[in-house]
Amino acid sequence: MKMLLHVTSVALLAIAGMVAQGADWPQWRGENRDGISRETGLLKQWPEGGPKLLWKATGLGEGYATPSVAKGRIYGMGLRGDKEVVWALDAANGKEVWHTPIADKITLEGAQGGYGPRSTPTVDGDRLYALGVGGLLVCLDAKNGRLIWKQDFVKDFGGTVPVWGYSESPLVDGNLVIATPGGKDAAIVAFNKASGAVVWKAAVPGNDRAHYSSIIIASVNGQKQYVQFMAGGVVGVEAATGKFLWRYDNPANRVANCSTPIYRDNHVFAASAYSTGGGLAKLTRNSDGTVAEQVYFTKSMQNHHGGMVLVGDYLYGFDNNTLTCLEFKTGKVMWTDRSVGKGSVTYADGHLYARSERGPIALVEATPMGYVEKGRFEQPERSGNPTWTYPVIANGRLYLLDQNTLYCYDIKAP
Repeated sequence: MKMLLHVTSVALLAIAGMVAQGADWPQWRGENRDGISRETGLLKQWPEGGPKLLWKATGLGEGYATPSVAKGRIYGMGLRGDKEVVWALDAANGKEVWHTPIADKITLEGAQGGYGPRSTPTVDGDRLYALGVGGLLVCLDAKNGRLIWKQDFVKDFGGTVPVWGYSESPLVDGNLVIATPGGKDAAIVAFNKASGAVVWKAAVPGNDRAHYSSIIIASVNGQKQYVQFMAGGVVGVEAATGKFLWRYDNPANRVANCSTPIYRDNHVFAASAYSTGGGLAKLTRNSDGTVAEQVYFTKSMQNHHGGMVLVGDYLYGFDNNTLTCLEFKTGKVMWTDRSVGKGSVTYADGHLYARSERGPIALVEATPMGYVEKGRFEQPERSGNPTWTYPVIANGRLYLLDQNTLYCYDIKAP
């Protein structure tokens, strides 16, 4: 009987562990850069007025840098006065642990929404990597913010600051940091993450410039590649050497390519707005390299800057002002709904977290059967600027940044 009780208690503890699991959010769009959280045990329905607000942190600085969360700390960037800074907060209460100025304020001609940073810091062990608006890539000590090394995309690699500033979030892969200066001979560069030394530089045909997306990793028929959405289109380079492999230009527009590509099973999907849309390309390796062949193109996913998530066989994202569900393999529209209006999406525990650039955020069931909303609330004390930062989900909490202020909500189920 004692043995039976012991086994039963162990089983119950295991079940409890499966029901409620927390996970960090150490980089742009989460652990795998796909906007998918592994969190479970979250609220399936929000109460009126939304989930409980645990704390808010103020004075963080102007900008649109979605934060990251790792090992009990929250990391972000902001423009404070005339200095661009990286900051760290205690995740328990939102109190600042440190901040480090990395660059002087630069003026972006015609930039909407101010001059603050747009990059999500990437946390890797005891180091942190962040990119400033003017193209300064820095490596900091995550414990105290001490500068370890830096590289200048404009001065060192011939990059040109995009109209709205460098917005990419650096990718850490093994011993490398991968980023996009957009220079003639250095469109994409791999750095040694410990020293900042250049490992390789990738030239892209057409002297393609950096835009506003971030690099992802893809395994194409067994070959590791880095995929980036640049000014002229989506490109792939060999991870080991930086050798240019392929490009797919149809999803690009001439104004702003912002959303991170989606990759699965030798297929890549990318989309942009400004009357463009999205397309799926099949990647095939042969003796001459890699070929990108379009499977379909749709005007029903003109995704501006809010990103998309692939859940099962279905793609969810905002087609301009309309939340849309597409069948990934075919582009078939499963449903559309105005929802909260144009915004960004993150996925966790069966649901989409849809955040409007005007402020409201909704909990929406991730199902191809139709639009099912499970609650919404208005972010308090709106700054008046568009809320372009994505929702972040980490360890049972929802983080929403609006310029100077970060809000932390408890979304764990009772």
